[in-house]
Amino acid sequence: MKILLLNPPFLPRYSRSSRSPAVTKGGTIYYPIWLAYTTGLLKKEGFDVKLVDAPARGLKLQDVLDFTKKFSPDLIVMDTSTPSIFNDAKVAEALKGVTDSFIILVGTHPSALPEETLKLNKKIDAVARHEYDYTILELAKVLESGGDLRRIKGISFRYGRKIVHNPSRPFIEDLDVLPFVSEIYKKHLLIEDYFYAANLYPMVTIISGRGCVFRCSFCVWPQVFSGHKYRFRSVKNIVDELEYIKNEIPQTREIFFEDDTLTVNKKRCQELSKEIIKRKLDITWACNSRADVDLETLKWMKKAGCRLLCVGYESGNQEVLNKIHKGTTLEGIRQFAKDAKKAGIMVHGCFILGLPYDTKETISQTIEFAKELDPDTAQFYPVMVYPGTEAYEWAKQNGYLMTEDYSRWLTPEGWHNCMISRPSLTNKELVEVCDKARIEFYMRPKYFLKRLNLMIRSWGETKRTIRSGRTFFKYLFKTLAGKIWRR
Repeated sequence: MKILLLNPPFLPRYSRSSRSPAVTKGGTIYYPIWLAYTTGLLKKEGFDVKLVDAPARGLKLQDVLDFTKKFSPDLIVMDTSTPSIFNDAKVAEALKGVTDSFIILVGTHPSALPEETLKLNKKIDAVARHEYDYTILELAKVLESGGDLRRIKGISFRYGRKIVHNPSRPFIEDLDVLPFVSEIYKKHLLIEDYFYAANLYPMVTIISGRGCVFRCSFCVWPQVFSGHKYRFRSVKNIVDELEYIKNEIPQTREIFFEDDTLTVNKKRCQELSKEIIKRKLDITWACNSRADVDLETLKWMKKAGCRLLCVGYESGNQEVLNKIHKGTTLEGIRQFAKDAKKAGIMVHGCFILGLPYDTKETISQTIEFAKELDPDTAQFYPVMVYPGTEAYEWAKQNGYLMTEDYSRWLTPEGWHNCMISRPSLTNKELVEVCDKARIEFYMRPKYFLKRLNLMIRSWGETKRTIRSGRTFFKYLFKTLAGKIWRR
């Protein structure tokens, strides 16, 4: 049986796997990591599989149709996202014109809105809800044997004139059984197609665990896709993959752990670091982290090759942090920032402006807090809410959601287009204040001197800065600076 796993064409360098899908101003493009994990499982079970990432490869719809017609798959697994969902439904329809494949859509959007997704286009045969590795494997076996779709947990599909929602599938507990996702990258993708603005290039993204125990109201993955229990791979299994990457993908400059928060279990994080040291692996790595890691753990991580932490600071106002269930304190964040500097680990700080309960005053506090913390890099973006999240319901119930026409959630260039507008804080004001925050943060003489010093000491940092800065500063100066400086 032939199976095509497709990240479908949309905008060039569009990242569906991002927690907030868009074309980024820094040039970042995510790996299709969930499709890749499923590709590995299907391959392990003997299926003839192909993984195609159209946005990363620059493939147009006709390119994908030509490939699909030639490959002639029996099953097509298509990734989706909220801003691209109407486009994705049209791609499914076009694929049905060149193949008789069974087409199933996966991702956060169909997980949150399975019935609405199926109603977009009758050419969509089914959707998978939540984590879908074993859902797709079972679907492939049922289709191959002519079995009953009603027995497959985790799918919604048409049955005659009705839409049937089968029971949900339990989350995978033993993640060690899954093949290394990096093996799939090597066989099916070019790692040079992928770039994270904060990471050394080229880089490889893996996951050491799935799910997140925290309850941030805006975060879509735990609420809609992977759940609130953090399920771990064993330390041995993780480091075995790190060794594989080191030996088999030697051009890799950095490995990024895409877990929602690798550092939630400090003991395990230290064990992972110590195993890397024990095996004498000379690697550079980075991860997502909360702003609550102690100095001892940070020192072990640094010794094991950790270069960077991507940290969701979100807000500089304690009341806002409390109301979005962030579970951090301003004093704790300040201590973490100091400890990260002591340990010699860089920080990429993430700030969301326009969160529930944010005001113009609290947003100003957040911008000043960002400058006080002074992370090595920072991103400021307007709040984006997605179906299935608490923040989405807050916006919808209060009449702040401007439209559910998801095609309008991006600008023509593919950048985030804020669709949350309040009487005291409009969507236009939010976009403008994010632009103001970027300029205030990056245009400080202190920041320029720090970045210049880092670039002098590291050729890798020089290349990364030039690559990410090229897109960012083009946006900054041509689109924004003129309007802001005239005020």
